[in-house]
Amino acid sequence: MPRGAPSARIRRSRTCSCLQLEVNPIWKLDHMDLVALEEIRQLKYRYLRCVDLKLWDEIGDVFTTDASADYGTHAVREPLHLRGRDEIVSYLRENLGPEIITVHRCGQPEINVEGDKATGTWSFEDTVIATEFRVVIKGAAFYEDTYERGADGKWRLSHIGYQRIYETMSSLDDTPSLRFIDNMWDQAKRQPQGIIIP
Repeated sequence: MPRGAPSARIRRSRTCSCLQLEVNPIWKLDHMDLVALEEIRQLKYRYLRCVDLKLWDEIGDVFTTDASADYGTHAVREPLHLRGRDEIVSYLRENLGPEIITVHRCGQPEINVEGDKATGTWSFEDTVIATEFRVVIKGAAFYEDTYERGADGKWRLSHIGYQRIYETMSSLDDTPSLRFIDNMWDQAKRQPQGIIIP
């Protein structure tokens, strides 16, 4: 039998004339780990979606009540250290308003699950456009996360943090021809004249 394959044996049932397949419990545990891995991936993606779409009422449920966040951005001069779900959500709500456009891309996760706790390392790149300040910030980093599975069976972030690999800032004014032809946070939704969008 190949290494890592589920071990099993067939035995005759005592209650009927049918045969039953018994699977090694170790394989069952491995299978449950795969479910947990997918649930944690979905949790991370939900966090990123809530940040980029500014779903502040929804994002609270991705964190444990005592969660912590360490964001290593240089754009605000000093690293941010936030403690507790309420403080994290309040910071995001107050500092990522409609004048701030964010896009996060995250992948190549390395996740380790041990019972109801897990750790995860993720590569990510992000773009932040601060329309009022006329700047674009781009960067990359590795997230270092920890997760906990609650009594309700849901995984949540107990810690999220990163240190930058790099971060750049440029002015929108450096590209005079740059125009936003769509911006979901722009209430006016105005398009430059002369541009036709099919």
